[in-house]
Amino acid sequence: MKKLIVCIVVILISSVAAFAGDQHEEERVSDAGVVLKEILNIPDDIPQDLIDKAECIVVLPSVKKGAFGIGGSYGRGVMICRGGPHYKGKWGSPALYALEGVSIGFQLGGQATDFVLLVMNPKGAQSLLYSKVKLGADASAAAGPKGRTAEGATDIVMNAEILSYSRNKGLFAGVSLEGSTLRSDGSANQKLYGRKLSAKEIIREGKVGIPACAHELVSLLDSKSPVNKSDPKSLE
Repeated sequence: MKKLIVCIVVILISSVAAFAGDQHEEERVSDAGVVLKEILNIPDDIPQDLIDKAECIVVLPSVKKGAFGIGGSYGRGVMICRGGPHYKGKWGSPALYALEGVSIGFQLGGQATDFVLLVMNPKGAQSLLYSKVKLGADASAAAGPKGRTAEGATDIVMNAEILSYSRNKGLFAGVSLEGSTLRSDGSANQKLYGRKLSAKEIIREGKVGIPACAHELVSLLDSKSPVNKSDPKSLE
């Protein structure tokens, strides 16, 4: 029975991954800019003080999820970080990332959900830059609070390395992605930039310029949050 479940899950995720793979890399980047702009314009959306303290942001447009009895999800998007040795500079070039997850439970039909993840400290950023990360295990994750500020957020939320939000059918909320994995999408990065590059080389080492498809995303963040307001000691 366990082998059957594993086979079904593999087929499910492979099918959804193939669907997502049909989308060109440039479209994924530009879609991320559109999604983030729309979400930041939602009343009582992501608190501004959290955006100002984020070292990196992951945007995953239209994560696909669908199953009969067993749920699987697969999404592709981008991670973008502030530049400079201690994440104090302007927002830089994005790297393409993939989200993969499996959930057991009763689910019927399919849905597409937009996700935004705030990476709240250098440790969380480093984890995502160097390896495949299981949220909640390799990096602490929590559903992000909503509102104009993060006042009243729990210690669990405020100490999390990654805060996650979702938008589905017009509904916006903090959502837990524990158990899902997030990894750099190496083949997609190679297609986007024309050569093989690691996420670290793109994001931290600045080996490529900002592609045209990312101009809206980068300019939005430069305008929305030009300065990193994290405690300076936390960035050293």
